[in-house]
Amino acid sequence: MEGLVNEVVCQDYMARQLVPFQLLTYKQAVVKALSREEQDRVRTRWSDAYPPAHELAVKLHELNEPLEYTTSYSLVSHKSASMLFKSVCEIGGREGWFYYNWMWRMRGGIDRLFMGVGSARGRRSYSNLEVNDVVDFWRVEDLQSDKRLLLRAEMKLPGKAWLEFTISPQGHDNVLSVTAYYYTKTLFGRLYWYAFLPFHHFIFVHLIEQIDKRN
Repeated sequence: MEGLVNEVVCQDYMARQLVPFQLLTYKQAVVKALSREEQDRVRTRWSDAYPPAHELAVKLHELNEPLEYTTSYSLVSHKSASMLFKSVCEIGGREGWFYYNWMWRMRGGIDRLFMGVGSARGRRSYSNLEVNDVVDFWRVEDLQSDKRLLLRAEMKLPGKAWLEFTISPQGHDNVLSVTAYYYTKTLFGRLYWYAFLPFHHFIFVHLIEQIDKRN
């Protein structure tokens, strides 16, 4: 915002002579940007990147110690893996988290109070995901079509957390699973895990049930 005190008006038009191109007016630029949003064709967003050395960039497979805190929930679905995966990839953003949205919004609000990213970042695309995409206060760490979606938490935590969705065949059906991973080395971090553990059952059981019901 401090940069707004500087007047940014082009005085040198040499670039147009060297590389001729058609200029857009301010109105045209705004309309084009908004239309890309409506068409779900946004390629990059302000929230997509951070320094590679940032502590939030630590990946699940890069941890040198075993994860002591995990919880997992599953259900058997008659739907195809592609249909389930499509529903999984629609979580977050304007679609919300399918169930108990008020709890997810409250968690995002609490994160903002502690100067975290909150849930205002939404998503780049409403219909598909790519590795490194932001989903509210998560980031896509790994994505394997019709098999796995791994999200890495970027909210304020006394530790590190991941949320994994997997789809695996079982006979003529498919097993849809969600697993929460948590890593901490502090007493407060352990207390945080056990304080929220009872809520995991209600949140994640209903989440995968709603995923199965969609599409």
